Amino acid sequence: MARERPKAVRLSDAAAMRIREIMADADGQYQGVRVGVRNGGCAGMSYVMDYAASAAPLEEVVEDKGVKVFIDPKAILFLIGTEVDFVREKLGARFVFNNPNQTAACGCGESVSITPAKMDAE
Repeated sequence: MARERPKAVRLSDAAAMRIREIMADADGQYQGVRVGVRNGGCAGMSYVMDYAASAAPLEEVVEDKGVKVFIDPKAILFLIGTEVDFVREKLGARFVFNNPNQTAACGCGESVSITPAKMDAE
């Protein structure tokens, strides 16, 4: 019996609830959210998150807790095993990426260093 392939990205309950709230206000314009990474910042990379109207070529689509997450194909190895969370703090609220592949972050938390995940041979 084949085991289920682990999801590349998971959502916390708080993140899934917030994304569902955002999608409800979007009047059906979007199917889910797109996550990825981009080069830049003092630590080398930044996480990016945006609305997704449809899947782009070669994107991985993960469904978790009733939310579709579209993963940029260039970012997949950087994001494997990541949990996206939503936290409320005194001065605001934000999505947080809890990524086991992250090796460092700058002081402001906007930029990170990430080592690509190593894929085990099966």
